[in-house]
Amino acid sequence: MSNLLIRNVRPNAGEATDILVRDGKIAAFGKGLAADGVAVEDGSGHIVISGLIEAHTHLDKSVWGMPWHVNAKTATLRERIDFEREKRLEIGIDPHRQSMRQAIMLSANGASHIRSHVDIDTTHGLRLMEGIIETRQALKDVIDIEIVAFPQSGLVTRPGTVELLDQALSNGAEVLGGIDPCGIDRDPKGHLDAIFGLAEKHGKPIDIHLHEQGELGAFSMEMMFERIRALGMQGKVAISHAFALGAPDYLRVGGLIEQIAELDIRIVTTGSPSSTVPSILRLKDAGVKVAAGCDGIRDTWGPWGQPDMMDRARILGMKNGLRRDVDLEHALYVCSKGGADVMDIEGYGLEVGCDADFTLLTGETLAHAVVDVAPRPLVVKRGRVVARNGVAEVAIP
Repeated sequence: MSNLLIRNVRPNAGEATDILVRDGKIAAFGKGLAADGVAVEDGSGHIVISGLIEAHTHLDKSVWGMPWHVNAKTATLRERIDFEREKRLEIGIDPHRQSMRQAIMLSANGASHIRSHVDIDTTHGLRLMEGIIETRQALKDVIDIEIVAFPQSGLVTRPGTVELLDQALSNGAEVLGGIDPCGIDRDPKGHLDAIFGLAEKHGKPIDIHLHEQGELGAFSMEMMFERIRALGMQGKVAISHAFALGAPDYLRVGGLIEQIAELDIRIVTTGSPSSTVPSILRLKDAGVKVAAGCDGIRDTWGPWGQPDMMDRARILGMKNGLRRDVDLEHALYVCSKGGADVMDIEGYGLEVGCDADFTLLTGETLAHAVVDVAPRPLVVKRGRVVARNGVAEVAIP
């Protein structure tokens, strides 16, 4: 059913009301709305917000539900990438099964959309992406999944990857990824020329991992700025992680942020506890669109993470040193409306005519909801109830 009436909910922690959904769209708000034969749910006075947005994860990587993966060595970024690429088949990471597990749990915890980076490399070709496409189809009524074709192992250093990315963009990937032009490929011009050339050819946006810190990361950003201006790609590029924006040089970072705002570059942060991160409040003041994601969830890289954007909002709050209620509300905004803005999701919002994608939260206020560790009472996707009290209606494989 895509027709639904939810009684006694508080939109964004405001006054209690009812929400009527017809044909998967929000049709009306008001107290005492007529049910007209549609299914009725009692919201019990809970807060209701638009769906949470998981804007940066890796659905093809999680080992959730598999035997415990023993991580026995300290490794560099390059070593972790190589180990995962060469060992994932031996470990038994099936991209369809594992992405189903993670996506269903994200949905049960209130997410309505996912942007997933999926590895494209010369070892696996498009096999991993094909598994995520299978999951996307299987869960089309539960959660929307957007695929980023991601050359994690490098581009210039692995001949044949550019051609695979070209195929991926023709075969279902909506976004083109990139990674550390200096740190991974050691050829920033070659890497960025290839990425921007493919994006221009296919008319696709870019979302590039930039782990590079300090001046090296700033240098890579400035090379991106040049290409965005030259190709007129304002509003079409996101930088994920953007650790360089957490550097202590306040004025240098400020100059980068000014250009990011001018070019409508989007920033996607994970609030990584182990690295420098951009200040979400400073980016807010500059008018930069900011989203958030859980990144890797219990994978060969590490055991941490939960498939839950409310958990990520708490991590953002702690990493950014947020204490005021208004700032905690912004952490939630980054994990919801901010993600929709970064991903240019149409029909998103808690207004008449918007898609009926929303979740109920516990708590007295939005700030209280961020810090309150509790399951989501109800999750709705296009007017259909997809989870209750943190348990998905769809079985987890």
